[in-house]
Amino acid sequence: MSGRKIPCVLMRAGTSRGPFFLREWLPENEQERDQVLIGAIGASDPLQLDGVGGGSTLNSKVAIVSRSSRPGCDLDYLFAQVGVGHQSVDTRPNCGNMLAGVAPFAIEQGLVPAEEGRTTVRIHNVNTGATIESTVCTPGRQVTYEGDARIDGVAGTAAPILLNFLDAWGAVTGKVFPTGQRIDVVDGLEVTCIDAAMPLMILRASDLGVTGRERPAELDAHATLLARIEKLRILMGARMGLGDVTHSVIPKPVLVSPGDHPDSIVSRYFTPHQCHASHAVTGAIGVSTAFALPGTVASGVARPPGRHPLAVVHPQGQIDLDVEIAAQGDDVAVVRAALVRTARKIMQGEMHLPAYVFPARTAEAGADPAAEPEPFPQEEVRIIVPTSAGGGNDTMARILTRKLGPALGQVVSVENRTGANGSVAAEYVAASRRDGHTLMFGYIATHGINPVLQTLCYDPLEDFAPVGLVGYSPTVLVVNTALPVQDVPALIKLLQSSAAGRQHYASAGEGTLPHLAAEMFLRTLGVAGQEGLHHAGAAPAIGAMVRGQSQWMFPSLFSALPYLKSGKLRLLAVASAARLSAWPGVPTLSELGIQGLELTQWYALFAPARTPAPVIMKLNQALNQVLEDPEVRSRMEQDGAQVKTSTPEQLLRHVKTELERWQVLVRATGLLQTRAMQEAQEL
Repeated sequence: MSGRKIPCVLMRAGTSRGPFFLREWLPENEQERDQVLIGAIGASDPLQLDGVGGGSTLNSKVAIVSRSSRPGCDLDYLFAQVGVGHQSVDTRPNCGNMLAGVAPFAIEQGLVPAEEGRTTVRIHNVNTGATIESTVCTPGRQVTYEGDARIDGVAGTAAPILLNFLDAWGAVTGKVFPTGQRIDVVDGLEVTCIDAAMPLMILRASDLGVTGRERPAELDAHATLLARIEKLRILMGARMGLGDVTHSVIPKPVLVSPGDHPDSIVSRYFTPHQCHASHAVTGAIGVSTAFALPGTVASGVARPPGRHPLAVVHPQGQIDLDVEIAAQGDDVAVVRAALVRTARKIMQGEMHLPAYVFPARTAEAGADPAAEPEPFPQEEVRIIVPTSAGGGNDTMARILTRKLGPALGQVVSVENRTGANGSVAAEYVAASRRDGHTLMFGYIATHGINPVLQTLCYDPLEDFAPVGLVGYSPTVLVVNTALPVQDVPALIKLLQSSAAGRQHYASAGEGTLPHLAAEMFLRTLGVAGQEGLHHAGAAPAIGAMVRGQSQWMFPSLFSALPYLKSGKLRLLAVASAARLSAWPGVPTLSELGIQGLELTQWYALFAPARTPAPVIMKLNQALNQVLEDPEVRSRMEQDGAQVKTSTPEQLLRHVKTELERWQVLVRATGLLQTRAMQEAQEL
């Protein structure tokens, strides 16, 4: 049996490190999934030489992420603790450090759209049922890992990630104090069992004859101490309702001792058979909860209801938390805890798994053991996007790749190649190997407008093999909310007023649909003197308009939707034949008497010309299968686009029709004459 290849992103998250996977990258069968995780980490070997583990439970962690089906949540996060030196996978615990990497990973994989500046994502932790809000730095609607935040246990600085635990109390066992007592007396020791983000068994260090400030190596070398802690852990695990925890990593044992000031507590956190080199985030939530509440072995000074800054001191520094206490009748409870973590993407690519981690299988009934595997795909499939990252084309392509990879049984990645309104990417793909491993995310500019406006080094018909349509998005007329207009007549009046001065329109580049639509709009109105500001793509164009550098634009609904939802742009009209179902009160331009501006953006996949027909058909079938996926359809509709499937032959006819149509439309703008004059002057 041969090994396998799957997509993977390796990340440092908080003070942990491990591979991150989208759920669809892994087998659906739980047993097969666990074998993949064992192979990824290299669990069979204590040194984990044959995987990406680090020979420690801290570096034998896995995060599995998917879009959430839970109301009010954006993501599902399943944490898996993989064994060190033994083939085991435990999904009962949680890991708050790995949690820090979930939101940036999901944003970069296209599961969640990024907002300008900061993006807050609500995460459902599948292990515990808890909900956590994660706020990530996203300047320019792109995740950044660079910043000035520093956390103890990690060298250097990075961008801060704020984790706000909303309902972590009692998430695993159903009770904050699962035994029904804040303190249990067992074997002559007082013990607090608490379920707050992570089930913990907390002991006073002094009751066990240690100070609680020892280095982890000192505690790990204390065999008698470790044996007594494990005996207590197994006993209290049963009392907490967790059953036999002999082979489980929960509950986690914790030794606590007084801090240096009233708002700090010293903690030594076990994982569970060795002392953590620093401290788990989820463990810090539990320790700080026990510290803030009265009547536990960790209780500090009495605290009134409200927010309190607390610190959990660990071997490499401390974790600072903001804990909120609320009074509920005669009882006092912790209702919120927030803290800052950081993360960094280390590498992204495909992981090669050895065959020996998978159990041998007998051939399925009816299967031909001598059958040869499909000749395509034999390697990573790249989709070349001709626009900048963060724009509509890029976002749509990344939505596709998450499902297209599993459908093809191979890694599918996105690569942005910008320039010349998409022509740079088109020329690159046209000259690529004719085997289907390099595809073009073509759209209205590359296969409709450019051939009419420019002298190209590619032919949209002769140099490409159509694969299939992806979808379309209507063009809309939007304005900066600072502009004192509420409808199209008011905008027209402003544009026609000489006293108002120039009102710049934004475009995604010369010759793009936003550029042509604006010029056609001005010519239809007979307005002169207004100028456009051209940008390298729709995303930077809209960003510039939001900042007030331009005042109006004709983007696709797909590109504009996040800003319309946030109220940073105002929708005035739709440049299509029908009104939008989501905005039934917004008129079409034709309804307002402005004819000839029914402009719809469309998107499709193309391969280089003369790619073998069986490859094209397999790509078309996989593409259409993905586009029929309810999750993909829903995501595209939420983002302002409609799915549109086709056969390769239907896409070819569509491109021919578009070329003829744009020949007529571009002539009407006068841009053909302008371009000819510019070229003559350059000569």
